[in-house]
Parts: sequence; C-alpha cells; structure tokens
Amino acid sequence: MAVLAIDLGTSGAKVGLVSEAGEVLAVEFEPVPLQLQPGGGAEQRPEDWWAAIVKAARRLPRQDLRAIGLTAQWAGTVAVDAGGEPLAPAIIWMDARGAAHARRLAGARLRVAGYDPRKLARWVRRTGGAPTLSGRDSLGHILWLRAERPAIYGAATTFLEPVDWLGLKLTGRTATTGVTATLHWVTDTRDATRVVYDDDLLAVAGLRRDQLPELLGANAVLGPLTDSARAALGLASCVPVVAGTPDTMSAAVGSGAVADHAAHLYVGTSSWLSCHVPYKRTDPLRSVASLPSAVPGRWLVSCEQETAGASVELVRDLLAPADGFAELDRLAAAAPPGSGGTLFTPWLNGERTPVDDHVVRAGLHNLTLATRREHVARAVLEGVALNTRWMQQAVEKFCRRTLDPIAFVGGGARSPLWAQIMADVLGRTIRRVAEPASANLRGAALLALVGLGELRAEDLHDRAPIAAEHVPDAANRRTYDDLYAAFRGTYRAGRRSRRALAAVREGAG
Repeated sequence: MAVLAIDLGTSGAKVGLVSEAGEVLAVEFEPVPLQLQPGGGAEQRPEDWWAAIVKAARRLPRQDLRAIGLTAQWAGTVAVDAGGEPLAPAIIWMDARGAAHARRLAGARLRVAGYDPRKLARWVRRTGGAPTLSGRDSLGHILWLRAERPAIYGAATTFLEPVDWLGLKLTGRTATTGVTATLHWVTDTRDATRVVYDDDLLAVAGLRRDQLPELLGANAVLGPLTDSARAALGLASCVPVVAGTPDTMSAAVGSGAVADHAAHLYVGTSSWLSCHVPYKRTDPLRSVASLPSAVPGRWLVSCEQETAGASVELVRDLLAPADGFAELDRLAAAAPPGSGGTLFTPWLNGERTPVDDHVVRAGLHNLTLATRREHVARAVLEGVALNTRWMQQAVEKFCRRTLDPIAFVGGGARSPLWAQIMADVLGRTIRRVAEPASANLRGAALLALVGLGELRAEDLHDRAPIAAEHVPDAANRRTYDDLYAAFRGTYRAGRRSRRALAAVREGAG
C-alpha cells in the first residue's frame, strides 16, 4: 500500500505515491499561475490549485492507499465564507502589501529594530518569533485585508493557510495545526506538544478567536476523504486524510536529516537552511527562530530567503527559454569559478534572512565588455549560493555549531554543478538527496504515517537515499571568499539608493 502525497508549491501542485519506506513510486506535476499585483501583491486562485491537484492525481497509476498526506507553501491566506468557498484569490507568502500595517501593529513611538520592545518581548517569549515587518506572513495578509479590502474581511468566516484550505477541500473540516498556525503569531508555542491560541496575542493582533480554524496537534487525522473529493481525484475508496504541514517542515523530514542538528538546504522557488533542535530560541535581529516542528515535541530552525530557484527561472527564460535548465547548467559549467567577477544578487522580491528587507532588489554587477552568457548563467547559481552563505552564518551562530554535512533537496538539488558550487561557497560537504524535488512529497507521506501511528518520530531519520556527495574544492576557496566579501559590500553600499529606486518602481506601477 502507498500514501497519496500532495505538495502544493508556488509553481504548481505535485501529487505522488510514496511507499511506507519513503520510496517515491510515482509523481505528477501541474503548474499553477501566479498573479502579481501592484504594490507588491502576489496571489493565486484556490480553484487553480484544486484543478491542478485533480489533473495530476488522475494521471497517477491506481494503487491501494493507506492515507493522504498534505504539505503546501506556508504563510498564505485564504479568506473563506461559511460554506468554505474562497471569497477572493489566495494571498501567498511573496505578498508584501501588508508591510505598512504590520509595521504599524508591531511598532510604537520607541522602537527597537522596528518593534515596540514590549510587544516584541511578548511575541518572542510566547510564539518563538514575531510578525515580519515586510507583511509577508499570515498576520500581515489579514491586516491588509482588514484595512484595504474590508468587504472581503467582513464576509470572511475563517482565514486559512493554503494547506488548511486543502484539508477543508478534502474532508470538509476547517482545522489547522499548532505547527501551521505559527505565522499568525497568536499561538503560545512554549510547549511544543501543546500549542494553544493565546487571548493576549489575539488582542494585540486585533483578531477574534472565531476567525481562525480549530487548532489540532501535529499530524492529527482530519477525517475521511469526502465522497465528492474522492470522485474528483478518481480514487476507489475514502481513505483518511492527515492534517497537513508547511513545506519547510515536510522538506526537513523528506531530506532524511531529522536528528538534532542534522542540517538540510532546500532550494526551490525560495530557499532555507535548517535543522531540528531540542530547544526554543529566537534571534529577531537575523530573522532566525526555532518553531514547533511537525515531528512531535521537536523544534525546527526557521529562516527563509525569498528567491532562489525563482532567480534561476528568470535568467533561464532570458538566456535559454527553449532549452531550459539543462542549457543553463551547460552554460554555467563553461564559465570559471567566480564567473569572471560577474556578481548576481538574488533579491528579486526583497529578503528575509538574515535581513528583513522588503525594499532591496536583485542585480547583475561588474559586467564588462568580456562578459558572456556563460558568465551570467554561473553568476546566478553562485549568487544564490553566496546569499545562502549569508544565511548560513546566521543559522550556525543560532545553533552555536558548524552544520556539516548538509543534505541538499528541492528542485535546485537536481543540478550536480549547483551542488558543487554550494559546497565550495559554503565550505561544507553537500549530500545531494536522490529525487530531491520530491522531498516534500516524501516528508508529507512519512508524517501521515506518523499521524496514523504506523511510524515513530525516531524512525524518520536517514529515510532518504543520497545520490552523491560534494566535498569543497580548496582551490576555489580564495575566489569565493573574495566574491562573498564583494557580495556583502554590495548590500551595504546600496542602502542609500534602495528607497529611491523603490519609489521609481512603485511609481511605474
């Protein structure tokens, strides 16, 4: 028997069959369009999510199923009516329209790093973190709806994360988990085994308890698949559906790096470097915190960089639209380490870790008359790796140890060249996981089996096969140390011009 796993990402929906041993037996993918809106908006239609899931699921081979496991992009908001129908497009994690409202909520006349010290202390102590000032989390989205779309806000019965909307679509139950609900910043997470809504934090946010879904434990069984959902998916029986988990949590399990301080690097549309830890800790200055994990009773280091694979997709479409990633990889391999001094800064949609900066934008730097397509292709891969090194320093400082080796998952890990660049830039051994783009599917399936009581948390470590190991090449160390220094310097030097350029960008529509 297999688990049907659904991974609702930013680029689309993956649906797969995963064995009880964690082997990915079959995968289908359907893209989902993204609508960018003026003022930093980013939306997707839940109807498109469901259509993509149904299409992909119906192409899978028929198999006896044990359960359905779910994972999805985090920090999104779907406003639904009393019948569970979306009132508007979903606001996704890239959306920064709530920035002004988030800053207003978080701030006061006296501010520390943009926060009222008293509010910040309360958030950090109880939740493990604090609302992002960029407005790119669930609370920021709800604040924006309340201020800018009052009709939708007033008509909404419940505000759901994408994975919880999917759970509702499959089972008819409106619920979330203590893991997924974290980015509303209204739950007390001090006991990772018993996360609850906090009345004081709800009051600070100006939210009512009845606007948020029922709160369950991690990997709780939502209920059986409804007849209508079963028919839409083309399944033979109404199997149990296990409450979903954010993509960061499922990727950690799907990477096989589940033991404390066993690290994984995920590169998809966005990226993160994370590991499980046995403690709750917060570094608000660098936007790193340990939040409740989908592995019961554990914490997962939470951090994120906005655009990793998205940067590669942009340059792919400019340089090699017909041949795709294979041609981009070939071009990048033809350039020397350091890309002839060409530097790419991958901040297409601002940044989160280690700086919460929604204004900064990407750029190609140090172009010369000798710059060729291959230099640009490699510079983009190196630029994401350099940005990862910036995040790595914050995460290792947070964990108070060197993280080595690092399991590499996500679509970016399909490239052996990029894995080697990561090893050289980070100075760490990179273990490229087999079928890395299916790590979230594997994680969602394994967590579903935990929810059913068929696996224990200690059974999850090392359940992902390793395709290759990439060791840092000492010959490239000086080149990448120099390039990293230039990378950091470019961020510092651009502080004066960022807001002026943002005004031009916003004025252009």
